[in-house]
Amino acid sequence: MQPHGSLTSKIAADYPWAASPLIVSAPMAKVAMPKLAVAVSKAGGLGFIAAGYHSDHLEDLLEEAEDLLLEGKGDAAVESEPGVPKFLPVGVGFITWSASLEKALPSFSKYCPAAVWLFAPPKGFQDLIPWVTKIREATSSRSKIWVQVGSVSDAVEVVNAIDPDVIVVQGLDAGGHSLARGASIISLVPEINDKIRQLRPYPKKQADVLAAGGISDSRGVAAAMALGAQGCVLGTRFLASPESMIAHGYQKAIIDSSDGGISTVRTTIYDKVRDIHGWPEGYDGRGLINCTYLDDLQGLSEVKNRELYREELSKGDMGYGPKGRLTTYAGTGVGLIREILPAGDIVKSMHEGVQKILNGQRQLKL
Repeated sequence: MQPHGSLTSKIAADYPWAASPLIVSAPMAKVAMPKLAVAVSKAGGLGFIAAGYHSDHLEDLLEEAEDLLLEGKGDAAVESEPGVPKFLPVGVGFITWSASLEKALPSFSKYCPAAVWLFAPPKGFQDLIPWVTKIREATSSRSKIWVQVGSVSDAVEVVNAIDPDVIVVQGLDAGGHSLARGASIISLVPEINDKIRQLRPYPKKQADVLAAGGISDSRGVAAAMALGAQGCVLGTRFLASPESMIAHGYQKAIIDSSDGGISTVRTTIYDKVRDIHGWPEGYDGRGLINCTYLDDLQGLSEVKNRELYREELSKGDMGYGPKGRLTTYAGTGVGLIREILPAGDIVKSMHEGVQKILNGQRQLKL
């Protein structure tokens, strides 16, 4: 693990404003908007904006991010040159089975986000080749390509198909959508690292590996770094920040939860009751257990469950929690989150906490 302030591999060159270890806010659909992404990047991390299921308003989102970045000072700054898309020190994430590449591309003629995160292709990772080719052409490869995987075989396929700049290794502890079957980062990160080294023996050609899933504090970050990750992605932790676009009831449910391995579950019912269809085979989502899930478990029809869900929407913040019905995606690390903090403070706490852990390790005598 590198000391605070230095970054390994290509990351230091690609994200020069970032501190070590690289802390990333995940592109959570409908939640991770420019305000959250910019706050994370300004604090020395890399924040992602969720284009999510659609690409229609991408340019508006990037324009908002530019305006926020221009407010105040800091190392995370907009870079502008005549005739070249403006470089923005934030990332953009796409759910590729649903998002439109053709609708997204015009935005890249005006803006060049630091990274583009591609997730959940409709049939296989070969489907991402047009995305990668056209985005690299539009940004002269300044926008680095990130691809999310949840298995060793997926990582091998991605490396062989498109040679991404970063592979996000998402373990089964993650909140929200991911593979329904898999492992935690404990085994995934080192095994995928080993495979990448086998496939690309030369370090300069190796994709950087970031860990995601169940990481909620600096102890988790330090553990992931020890496994070989070059940085960490946090989702659930950033839900408990004022910059996240979620209801107060959702945030309260996060803060009030504990024992995430028991209080959360992987299921598809939270998509079905919201009329979200189209996720590729093998995907589901992890969220807090509530009445929607429990009724489904007891055999309530999908039609009736959807009807009750729509009625629950009228309750607003009261519709969340164990006795509510509204979808509350969260990972197994939810029990480690006890307070709402500004996104920038979360990033700083991760950096400072990892440094304390490193200092403590140096004092140990074996």
